[in-house]
Amino acid sequence: MNLPPQLARYGGYLFALMATVIWSGNFIVARGLSSEIAPVTLAFCRWTTATVVLLPFAFAALYRQRTELLSSLRHLVPTAFMGVTVFNTLIYIAGHKTTALNLSLIAIFSPVFIIVLAHIFLNDRITVTRLCGVVLSVLGVVMLTTRGDLGLLLELQFNEGDLLMLFATLIFAIYTILVRRKPIALLPTAYLGANFILGWIMLLPWVLWEWTYAPPVMPAPHVLGSILYIGVGASLLAYLFWNYAIASIGPAKAGIVYYSLPLFCGIEAWLILGEAITWVHGLSGFLIVCGIFIANRQ
Repeated sequence: MNLPPQLARYGGYLFALMATVIWSGNFIVARGLSSEIAPVTLAFCRWTTATVVLLPFAFAALYRQRTELLSSLRHLVPTAFMGVTVFNTLIYIAGHKTTALNLSLIAIFSPVFIIVLAHIFLNDRITVTRLCGVVLSVLGVVMLTTRGDLGLLLELQFNEGDLLMLFATLIFAIYTILVRRKPIALLPTAYLGANFILGWIMLLPWVLWEWTYAPPVMPAPHVLGSILYIGVGASLLAYLFWNYAIASIGPAKAGIVYYSLPLFCGIEAWLILGEAITWVHGLSGFLIVCGIFIANRQ
């Protein structure tokens, strides 16, 4: 993807931020779907939508690079399994088993996992400056998710849903590291299309198993609209932006930008759901932004 010269330097951060904004909207949309559609079915509908929309644009690249794709299956199968089949499906399942507060707090670990794995496998240095930025961002996220009442941390109770969410954050971190090692010869559309198709195929047995005890029903119109959003926005566009950001600035820096997700969730909840904005949101946002800025200083 070619960017204008004046944007090239900051393009990676811009695309990481755009992916994060879209994913924050996904959390707002998905919040109201947990009681209306089974979790694996929701993931299946999401990726079916994303694949169907992408295929007309990616088909030519997929056919032209079929030889390169076949030779890259050792890379594509793990990335598709982690990024498409497992990651979001685990989040949807966890959402049925634990609280939103727990999910938000556990999500903090995803950028931490990315930084650690990037250090181990990509020789990306963990500097004191980066650690200070991460600590500031984590503090901002904790304040935001607890609404300034840190005493809530003492009342947390953990269950299997929390373990699933923690595992999902690790899966996303591994996916992010693997994308950094994308075969150079593969075009972005071919790479994304192959990931979507392979991940969708591997999701089939899981959703068929779910349908044995939770048969699918025709969703309501508002559910269809939500699926369209998470299928096109949170899947197709966000993954395209995120993959570009990883290739441009590396997984560790992109992961730190991910800390802004709860901040955008709060803004969208205010705009869409009418939830109140308080001083806690302002202070939390300040800490998160400062942390991201400090952690990404060279």
